[in-house]
Amino acid sequence: MATGEVAGRSATDEQLAAGEAMMPTGRLSIARRVEPERPRLPFSPSQLARIDEALNLASRSTGLEFAIYLGELGEDSRKQAEELHANLGPRVSEGVLLAVAPGQRKFEIVTGEEAHRRIQDRSCQLAAMSMAASFKEGDLVEGLISGLRMLSDAAGARRTQSHVAHH
Repeated sequence: MATGEVAGRSATDEQLAAGEAMMPTGRLSIARRVEPERPRLPFSPSQLARIDEALNLASRSTGLEFAIYLGELGEDSRKQAEELHANLGPRVSEGVLLAVAPGQRKFEIVTGEEAHRRIQDRSCQLAAMSMAASFKEGDLVEGLISGLRMLSDAAGARRTQSHVAHH
């Protein structure tokens, strides 16, 4: 992207620098490259590593599929969060989504059918209260990690299929 400036000096074509042009009216037009500001990421690399570790630990220890969405949730935040949860595909039944919209000061916890059997509504409410307390203090990372830990603790250890042979 370039922006134009009007300068009041006169110059011959030989004296013009790159991006400068003399207009027929005698005005000098100068174009300069403007680098757009890169969007600031919400987390530092170390914060991302902590969140990733908490996500992996929660998923590995419980056998459930934990996921985090960070972004706008629109007017109907619950409906949007449920649609995002549905994107977990074949693991949707075991899915637990923490959908957080910091700009809207809203968040949703969505559990799939199997996850809901293992994480009671009361456990979701307690996790939500803990997350909200951290979010109010401006600590998004601690809120997410706290929520993941509480939900995975509520779900309990991974359930293994044990088959007992009867003779």
